[in-house]
Amino acid sequence: MPGETVITITMNPTIDKSATVDKIYPEAKLRCSPAKYEPGGGGINVSKGLKRLGVDTLALFTAGGHNGNMLQDLLKLEKINTRAVPVDTETRENFIVLESSTNKQYRFNIPGAALPVSAAQQCLDILQNLQTKPSYIVASGSLPGGIPDNFYAAVANWAASINSKFILDTSGKPLQLAMKENIYLLKPNLSELGQLAGRAEMTREEVPMAAQQLIRSGNCAVIVVSLGAEGALLVTKDHHEFVAAPPVKKQSTVGAGDSMVAGMVYMLLGNRSLREAIRFGVACGTAATMNAGTELFHTTDANELYSRIGRTL
Repeated sequence: MPGETVITITMNPTIDKSATVDKIYPEAKLRCSPAKYEPGGGGINVSKGLKRLGVDTLALFTAGGHNGNMLQDLLKLEKINTRAVPVDTETRENFIVLESSTNKQYRFNIPGAALPVSAAQQCLDILQNLQTKPSYIVASGSLPGGIPDNFYAAVANWAASINSKFILDTSGKPLQLAMKENIYLLKPNLSELGQLAGRAEMTREEVPMAAQQLIRSGNCAVIVVSLGAEGALLVTKDHHEFVAAPPVKKQSTVGAGDSMVAGMVYMLLGNRSLREAIRFGVACGTAATMNAGTELFHTTDANELYSRIGRTL
């Protein structure tokens, strides 16, 4: 098995199917553009983003049925190293439609079928039997039914045991349980941070104190709070700063958060500072919104936006 320095984990992958239509009407036959099929899901998108930046990863994910086979074939076309855990259920698919007359995007997310609990153990076994221990482990996305809520907590525990840095982007109970273990970097949005802090609502101004309280509890070193089109907040135990996203013409938000994670990991692999990492992460996430459908960022766009963010310091 290749000795990648980054492993991504996607327990609920998807085939992202996207198309464009002039106008959406109820009860009408809508003439769409030809459908585009792309491999998707949180960790897989991070692997795709890092591949665009010249970094090889190992993408670990579950796969089943026709869609599972397509998922693996599409990843091979992108020359991404994979390790699929076979399951009997069909891998899910999402459908994204862009209404070109209004530039409004409609995202139809289909839930993944429940998986056997053995799939979680198979993933953990693969991690524990790696010949080369990764520098970074990135887990992103929801957990399908059947996978224990403490799965990410188990991954975090294993990562700490081999001194790998664990980066997590998820929500709900799996996030809350994982926070009981050591996490290097957490990427919640405002709502997810509020859940961790025990608050129904949270404003941007309340983020630094709430995030630093979580960090000082000893369970996390860095929290990057995604603020969507506004940008992101970087928080450590003794520092916090806001990074504004450059204004661009938005076409799609699919994969923007995962693109942000890919950009940050890329910089961290190059021993760049957290301040540089979050700026390049925001640049990659913003660049992803410039493309239609489920396409991620273009590297040239990300580099240009990064230079613009740097000039605003």
